[in-house]
Amino acid sequence: MSETSREIIERVKVLREIEEISGETLAGELGFDSAEYAAWEAGEKDFPIGALVEIAARFKVDLSELITGKTSKLKTFCLTRAAEAPEVSRRPMYGYWNLAYNFHQKKAEPFLVEAAGETETKPLALNTHPGQEFDYVLEGRLLMSVGGHEMELGPGDCVYYDSNEPHGMKALGGKRARFIAIII
Repeated sequence: MSETSREIIERVKVLREIEEISGETLAGELGFDSAEYAAWEAGEKDFPIGALVEIAARFKVDLSELITGKTSKLKTFCLTRAAEAPEVSRRPMYGYWNLAYNFHQKKAEPFLVEAAGETETKPLALNTHPGQEFDYVLEGRLLMSVGGHEMELGPGDCVYYDSNEPHGMKALGGKRARFIAIII
């Protein structure tokens, strides 16, 4: 487990302890499976980014603060230069970079996401989280599944969906795929 993952787990635990609620209670409030949540807090599995978005909203903290431990401060705009977005490594085979990490009280969370080419041979991992999501493909090809509907996306293709529906994606063609994901 990475140092970042350990720090995120500790911040989540502190937020829970401040409000004096158990992990099981938090999981129930947010609609997570209790055993799955326990595995996240135990460090057996990484928190999915969607779960972190929900936890941050539940405790009224910015996602960036939950992930980095630093308070976002910018209120007018946040400029993120190429290759300067902090990486939020959440799942093997995927890289996430937070594109508005320092903007205070965001209404959406924009990420640059990279799916490794090796994901094609892996089963499609599905997840859910409240809200909606918009994904725009920059390069490569993605197999996207939303609510049981599979579609192939290429550069310039995009999909907007209800993220309460089981959804997941993986790179196709043995090459990485890069896309912008905006979680609302």
